Amino acid sequence: MTVPIERLRNFGIVAHIDAGKTTVSERILFYSGREHRMGEVHEGTAVMDWMPEEQERGITITAAATYVPWRDCELQLIDTPGHVDFTAEVERSMRVLDGCVVVFCGVAGVQAQSETVWRQADKFRVPRLVFVNKLDRPGADFERVVSDIEKRLRARVVPLQWPIGQEKEFSGVVDLVRLKAWRWDEDDQGAHPIEIPLPEQLETEIEIARGRLLEAAAEADESLLERYLEGAELPNDEIVAGLRKATISGAIVPVLCGSALRNRGIQPLLDAVVDYLPSPIEVPPVEAMVIGGKKDGETVRIEPDPEMPFCGLVFKIATDKHGDLSFVRVYAGSLRSSDQLYNSREKKVERVGQILRMHANAREQIESAGAGAIIALPGLRYTRTGDTLYEKSRPVSLESLTFPEPVISMTVEPVSSGDRDKLLDVLKRLEREDPTFRSSENEETGELLMSGMGELHLEVLRNRISRDFRVEVRSGKPRVAYRETVSRPAARESVVERALGNRNVHGHVRLRVVPAAEVARVEVLWMAPAEQIPRVHQQAIVDALKAEASSGPICSYPVVNVRIAVEGGSVREGESHEGAYCQAAIQALREALQEAGPVLLEPIMRFEVQSPADYLGSIQGDLNSRRAVIQDMVVEGDLRILKGTVPIGEMFGYSTAVRSLSQGRASFGMEPDRYSPVPADRMPNLGY
Repeated sequence: MTVPIERLRNFGIVAHIDAGKTTVSERILFYSGREHRMGEVHEGTAVMDWMPEEQERGITITAAATYVPWRDCELQLIDTPGHVDFTAEVERSMRVLDGCVVVFCGVAGVQAQSETVWRQADKFRVPRLVFVNKLDRPGADFERVVSDIEKRLRARVVPLQWPIGQEKEFSGVVDLVRLKAWRWDEDDQGAHPIEIPLPEQLETEIEIARGRLLEAAAEADESLLERYLEGAELPNDEIVAGLRKATISGAIVPVLCGSALRNRGIQPLLDAVVDYLPSPIEVPPVEAMVIGGKKDGETVRIEPDPEMPFCGLVFKIATDKHGDLSFVRVYAGSLRSSDQLYNSREKKVERVGQILRMHANAREQIESAGAGAIIALPGLRYTRTGDTLYEKSRPVSLESLTFPEPVISMTVEPVSSGDRDKLLDVLKRLEREDPTFRSSENEETGELLMSGMGELHLEVLRNRISRDFRVEVRSGKPRVAYRETVSRPAARESVVERALGNRNVHGHVRLRVVPAAEVARVEVLWMAPAEQIPRVHQQAIVDALKAEASSGPICSYPVVNVRIAVEGGSVREGESHEGAYCQAAIQALREALQEAGPVLLEPIMRFEVQSPADYLGSIQGDLNSRRAVIQDMVVEGDLRILKGTVPIGEMFGYSTAVRSLSQGRASFGMEPDRYSPVPADRMPNLGY
């Protein structure tokens, strides 16, 4: 970090797919001087979309970090994906950001993934700016989009700019704070905004919008409010200070506008990032839990002080043929090469080699990093996403990251049988990188299964296996990632007595299974007295139960929402044996799950379809045939927005279907909602 922490801005750019988010990022790189050539998504030359898969598809798949200078500040930027299949990339980025810019299409307005990223920003209390993009497009309407954000996202938005013209007439913006107007010249790629007179035809709009802006600024400061109510002229720097205070507190969301593709409006957006988004010392300190010692379990605040012991959160791991990179947000302290850190989960030492700053996929080695920095560390042996790294002098654990469970699966196998072990290794590496990806192997058939968040997610990972890791594979069709649970409590016990070599061994376990909606997967409670089951065998029995619960009694899908209580057993002097106890526990669990009314669960998705009114009937009919429950319909002019829930198993190939039904004019988005029991009349269709 080359600037004082108060001049640092950590922010991300988030949006629904195709709102122009990466084009905004590319213009930021160009106008800040970080890149000397303007990257274009449609040409496959975007710097931030560096993966071949991203360049071919024209979409962002993985969050990419960089840093740029602007004015006297340093901006650390993370460009995130917009497609719902990669929403975990947004989630983990949002966790470590101090602010964000939410990009909206000036034509489409609020879309399905717009709502998702807004909720993610709310979850982590991230201050934000709005950039209404694509105002040069046919159908663009700045006021409608602002109203849409207010109504659908329940936000108090305050325009800081007003567009000069819209659609093909869009030529510039009015700065409502300083009452200046700007246009951009295409001859120099918009590098130098040109000041022009305030448009007389916008006099009324400017007066009303500036009034809202002044009111919002004044409400954040009592002395400013008094002068505002007295009708006094407010200095621009005090207006900016009031708006900054209101933005950081979450009271308002400032709105800017432009057209990134036409090189209009990016420099004022960068100014707004500096003026209104917080530095690391202006957001509440993160909280951590003390590990060990007299204060074990106590909550402490981690102040962003470079003189304090180091504390950082690993929010992302990237893997390729060269190895793993652990992306770390530094919350306190400083780090130098050769330092030793401890991992909160494994309690093991990690030795720091190189310290890297990333510019998309380009690496820059630095000597040290302090509080507020976003860095990458290669070669960490034990670290996983969500782990805390800390100095020995202050052992703490930050709140980890949580991710949704996979909802679809497909089989995968190597083209060459000799590549099987290599494929298994690659799948495990991808699991480490992507917390929403799972791989498994059927012990009976040897079938390999990869599971993820959607068809595109699995397709991208399959292509990466071939392209990045040089393992040619074949894959099956996507299928639903079902889960299993129980509907009632049940108790069972099992005794294992057998000869092992020249001795008899004994194991006896008594347990109970209980439905537990609050438990994400399976939780094992140890209630057995030490005189009934030796404590030395406890961890092995718990591990055996969790492994067995990965294959349920109906059709071998993982068991979820179940609590297993190990209540007791018995000891036989000289014959008690760990393997026998594990075998008894497994047998008791199998019988208890069968007795507890097992239920097959299917993933249910929240969906949103936006369509012109002319196609509404056919789209509704198609959704009904897919077992969709339509919960709401919003009318916005000729646009109809359908919201509801639907089983994901009914939505394979829906992108093609909805395009066909609407002649390409409808769009849709989905995100995981919950797991729900499969209706009894559907079970025969599934072969059960």
